[in-house]
Amino acid sequence: MTDFLSEQYFMNTLSQWLIALAYIVGGIIIAKAAYFIFKKISKGLINSSETKLDDVLVDTLEKPVIFAIAIFGFYIGMQQLNMTSNIALLVSNTDKVLIVICITWFAARLLNAMVERYMEPAIEISESKSKKQLLPIITKVITVIVWMIGVIIAFDLIGYNLAGLIAGLGIGGLAFALAAKDYLQNIFGGISVFTDKPFRIDDRIKIDGFDGKVEDIGIRSSRIRTLSGSLVTIPNSKFISNSVENVALEPTRKIMLRLGLTYSTSPEKMKESMTILKEIVTDNQDILTDEPVVFFENYADFSLVLLFIYYIRKEADIPLAQNKINLDILERFEKAKLDFAFPTQTIYNLKK
Repeated sequence: MTDFLSEQYFMNTLSQWLIALAYIVGGIIIAKAAYFIFKKISKGLINSSETKLDDVLVDTLEKPVIFAIAIFGFYIGMQQLNMTSNIALLVSNTDKVLIVICITWFAARLLNAMVERYMEPAIEISESKSKKQLLPIITKVITVIVWMIGVIIAFDLIGYNLAGLIAGLGIGGLAFALAAKDYLQNIFGGISVFTDKPFRIDDRIKIDGFDGKVEDIGIRSSRIRTLSGSLVTIPNSKFISNSVENVALEPTRKIMLRLGLTYSTSPEKMKESMTILKEIVTDNQDILTDEPVVFFENYADFSLVLLFIYYIRKEADIPLAQNKINLDILERFEKAKLDFAFPTQTIYNLKK
């Protein structure tokens, strides 16, 4: 048995390989055990702590610390082996990269946890849904920035010159930048929506031929529920290159209605029809009474045209108010014996 354990495999005896494996596996087992122990202890610390900062530290330290224990087991295990200079350098660089990953992971979790812990209560108090959409975007941006810094540090530690690496990308880097152009435009469009605030969640907008209510504003695209009920995803770059009409911000809804009366209508009846339209506006609380426009517009092919412009209050139910106005016109014109015109033709027989 002793002779078997003393046999050489890749510059190390079998016993050395087993010891190294034992350290690596032992580190993983200890990390797993520490994870369960840490979970129980952390719950007690969180419950007994009066400050939010302690809770944040406990939450963020949990998984990175366990990962660090596993890394330490791997490091000790590899130290038990004889290695060539190239392999030793590879193992050393691997350890450095793993340590940077662990620290970067902890930093990203800590910053995101602090943002969520301290910003979320303030956002929850606000009734703005767009602010609630902003929190996950902030955490994603923080995560990307922290990991980019971590990657730069990792490359620097293992001896890579990032400036030379970036310069060496050459045409490939340019092609990648061109491919990512649309994606970056959408991201900048999303940032523009959050900073300029042309619309908010639940606002009804019109853009690029679509008309509907905004359901979600993301960092790359936004979703609109159209009046027909379908859900449309619009890239945020559209909000930079297109005009956006925010219907929800209109002070009133302007309604323009043309009414055609028959040519048999007398001047007195035309005046009466205009008086009736003004009275309808006065009698309806959903309509602004100081801005209606009623006048005899023109002589059409088969009718005398009245132009009726009125404004529905913003807080009113617009379809319901418009429906009531139309019914009032129909009822009052019928009582006044005012006849609406319809397309007609007079045919003359010229044959004798």
